[in-house]
Amino acid sequence: MLLLVLGALLLLFCSLDVWYFLRGVQVFFQAWFQPRIWDLLAEQTIDGKVLPHDLDYMGHMNNSRYLRECDFARFHHYMRNGLLMASRKLGARMVVGASTIRYRRSLAFCEAFEIRTKIVGWDEKAFYLEQRFVSKKDGFVSAIMLCRQNVVHCSPESIIEFVCKRKIECPEFPEDLKHWISFISASSQALRAESGLEEKNK
Repeated sequence: MLLLVLGALLLLFCSLDVWYFLRGVQVFFQAWFQPRIWDLLAEQTIDGKVLPHDLDYMGHMNNSRYLRECDFARFHHYMRNGLLMASRKLGARMVVGASTIRYRRSLAFCEAFEIRTKIVGWDEKAFYLEQRFVSKKDGFVSAIMLCRQNVVHCSPESIIEFVCKRKIECPEFPEDLKHWISFISASSQALRAESGLEEKNK
């Protein structure tokens, strides 16, 4: 019987990224029992630590893990400020449309850090967030990420009005965000042009 259970667990871990789902459950309950954040533009913090399964061959946190931890931090952020539940009630979905990350210093094994997440603005289609990995050792910003969270079947303004019961003025975009949005737009135009040429050549 024990061998069957161990075999089933081994098969489960080989077939699914079990740690991903366990981490998601942990973040859900963590956010559920924390106080509500009423200021949508307030920065929120979630703690993390570099564990053995986060490491790459060089002994520090794998680059892809940063993106995954950002996913959990955004989920935590949306739960606490009410955007997640509001989007569900309005029949909307929020999906990542674009992201960029800059690595400044590696996070080492067992190093504690915090992810600081904040909404820096929105337009008619998406929320824009900044996420920072800050080492608890010395407060150094080890990595910084910008994320475009597209809103499907609704608009950011509608979700914000549902949560706040009033219109909220979008803050002015920082210069680096403006440049990044311009890059996304130029990239989309170039890809559409390529698709048009491919269709013509068929």
